[in-house]
Amino acid sequence: MRTATATAAAVTTTLLGAGAAAVAAGRYAADAALRPRPGHPLPGEPSLVVHSAEGGRIALTRSAASLRPGTYGLHAPGVHAVVGPVLPGAAQTPDTVVRRLLAVTHGRLDPGTRVHFTAQVHAGDPHGALGLDHADVDVPGELGGLPAWFVPAVRDTWVITVHGLGTTREHPMVVMPFLHRYQLPVLDLAYRGDLGAPESPDGLGHLGESEWRDVDAALRYALRFGARRIVLYGWSTGATMALRAVERSAVADSVCALVLDSPVLDRRTTFRNLAAARGTPAPVLPLAVLAAESRAGLRADHRAPAADPDVLQVPVLLLHGPEDTLAPWGPSRALAAARPDIVTLHTVRDASHGAMWNADPDGYEEVLRRFLTPHM
Repeated sequence: MRTATATAAAVTTTLLGAGAAAVAAGRYAADAALRPRPGHPLPGEPSLVVHSAEGGRIALTRSAASLRPGTYGLHAPGVHAVVGPVLPGAAQTPDTVVRRLLAVTHGRLDPGTRVHFTAQVHAGDPHGALGLDHADVDVPGELGGLPAWFVPAVRDTWVITVHGLGTTREHPMVVMPFLHRYQLPVLDLAYRGDLGAPESPDGLGHLGESEWRDVDAALRYALRFGARRIVLYGWSTGATMALRAVERSAVADSVCALVLDSPVLDRRTTFRNLAAARGTPAPVLPLAVLAAESRAGLRADHRAPAADPDVLQVPVLLLHGPEDTLAPWGPSRALAAARPDIVTLHTVRDASHGAMWNADPDGYEEVLRRFLTPHM
């Protein structure tokens, strides 16, 4: 009898321990997805050591991350730089990768500095970073004024850009030169929880489930100030917000096209991936997802964005790839397969979450040009 009691107690302790671990994992997952810290790496993004940086070259710790193709920001506390492609003719070693060093925006890249890659290439504002004239505007939102940059141009089709997890409104500056070249006005939005914007009542983000109202506010602002048609352009959770806006906004008929980069279409899998990247044991991952949903007040029976593909009434460009470890590629492929009449999927290889432009800037912009031309 004592043996059975001891066994039951051990099992109970194990279950309680797993439950506590799941709650802790849920908090970690929620913090990463619902309280992201711009300027800090997303879970799973490795830290890299600078070995040298001079003469337009930088040597970094060799890893899958430092070998990625394309152009990226490098970030560390007090440091921001821009790196280009791997230099095939440089003296590579088994431990290092040499890339083109395009700029050091601020700080120093001394040997030993620990940095991480970010899709956010530019720092500052459109004038300081890109030489583009812009206005600082406030978009009236339901929680208060939402800071935004407006880059004027002559067309009456506006592009509203919405950043995603772990970035700020500086991220969409990667496509601003392209959009400005084609004379498309850009409204680059900061939404609830961003620096200078109102906090959500609970202090958390909700993967677009509440934030879409800020996109709705941006739509109304654009229409009030001269837009005739609007392209919603979102990354990550910003793409989710754009989808929710076209499903729910009373002015959704002003949207003529959607551009969705790395959209979060499967909330639970994103929670699971975030928790796993933080080292949560596999057996408690399902509990971690439920804990994260509970903490954020998100309903377990929610309908995913674009769960009914027939809701979509405008052309959609999906830019996504199989190496995205936070937002799975599968739902993007399924959406494209369900609505081949209006959804175009452009697959980008070797790209991390939200970094489809970074992996192949020229190819990305050519696809974007072909898609947007009919809507200009």
